[in-house]
Amino acid sequence: MSCSRPAACGSPLIDAYRRRVTYLRVSVTDRCDLRCVYSMPEKMSFLPRRDLLSLEELDRLCAAFVERGVRKIRLTGGEPLVRRDVISLLRTLSRHLASGALDELTLTTNGTLLTRHAVALADCGVRRVNISLDTLDPARYRAITRWGDLGKVLNGLDAAQAAGLAVKLNAVALKGVNEYEIENLVRFAHGRGMDLTLIEVMPLGDVGAYRSDQYLPMSDVRARLAQHFTLHPLPYRSGGPARYVRVAETGGRLGFITPMSHSFCESCNRVRVTCTGMFYTCLGHEEGRDLGQALRGSEGNDLLHAAIGEGIADKPKGHDFAIDRSNRPVVPRHMSMTGG
Repeated sequence: MSCSRPAACGSPLIDAYRRRVTYLRVSVTDRCDLRCVYSMPEKMSFLPRRDLLSLEELDRLCAAFVERGVRKIRLTGGEPLVRRDVISLLRTLSRHLASGALDELTLTTNGTLLTRHAVALADCGVRRVNISLDTLDPARYRAITRWGDLGKVLNGLDAAQAAGLAVKLNAVALKGVNEYEIENLVRFAHGRGMDLTLIEVMPLGDVGAYRSDQYLPMSDVRARLAQHFTLHPLPYRSGGPARYVRVAETGGRLGFITPMSHSFCESCNRVRVTCTGMFYTCLGHEEGRDLGQALRGSEGNDLLHAAIGEGIADKPKGHDFAIDRSNRPVVPRHMSMTGG
């Protein structure tokens, strides 16, 4: 798997706008055990398993990015924990933590399978996880996820904290659905020592609903929260796009991700690879490169490093998300395909 051009292979990933890429999000599957209304249609067609990169190929791909200066890897999906033997991939990737080449290995999950896997995640060097949780109301949770059981998620959250994992909750703000519950989510998260990040819905993929009916600007959310809490801006960054405040009344951190109302592209340090090996340097652009083909094109990594370098060179300055009544997604691929 060696590279015949070590200088090129080891060169840092710096795009045309002088942004250094240090954060890789890798989708290990497009499958999910839920069907969130803002993420996918109820009758979702998933990829044949034969089209997915093998765990060995995912490991090789991640190692190439680590060689190029990536310091943080997040496994995503779909739901990453539904991928068979995904723990073995994490265990293999943990060698980069042991060597000091990687600062963090983590994942985003819906939490339904954490009771089974939390201890194993901690044993693999995972120190924190993001759990998607949009409501604390069981009926509303079932409506948002179409058939999810809130109790499983709360048990998974308990298991993660018992295993010593730091937990951050992610909640998508949905107009007319959970917008009046966000204050309770803040108090719940901070009462358990967890950060909470609020996210605007994004026009990715056809979900069978009008995005304009779902979209709740974060400016509205923040204004409503300011009626109950004192919000102090923080310089803290988690490595992602969230901008944080300290909530004086709870002492906890609250993040805002605003892809629609306020682009965070000027400081973007992230790229994504799908479960089939497609490389996307911007969530809001359809152009990508097939790293799977490069992986399988030779025993060495020359083709892979060349494709990575070409993708970074073409990383756009920013995205142009917009929501209108036409209901046309800006990007046709679903978030479960790209990696959440």
